Amino acid sequence: MAKNIDDIIRSLPIARRRRIERRAEELIGEEMTLRKLRLAQKMTQAELAKALGIAQKQISKIEGRTDMHLSTLRRQVEAMGGSLELIARFPNRAPVTLTELVTETGRVSKLRAQSTSGKAIKSKLRA
Repeated sequence: MAKNIDDIIRSLPIARRRRIERRAEELIGEEMTLRKLRLAQKMTQAELAKALGIAQKQISKIEGRTDMHLSTLRRQVEAMGGSLELIARFPNRAPVTLTELVTETGRVSKLRAQSTSGKAIKSKLRA
């Protein structure tokens, strides 16, 4: 008789099951839609809308978008209790985390980029 996956997992030692569960959570956490992220934070659209000071229907629209401003995404992630990091990856260098992007008013803002090794890179970004 064939075994199902639940039976196989239950037969594993507890330490092995925990490692598998942790790895599954990591893989699942690597890619989520905004909706899934909100649900993982156990928030309703209404709760998130209240935290952002907008209507619930706007949350629904935001979650359905395929393109949006970084400021919109940042505010939504922060309202869920998180922080947003923007990482640029290039073929011939280490990944760079971009911080302090252009302000919402479009004014020039210093852009600090930091390699994942911690070395700071400075430049200016114009809107």
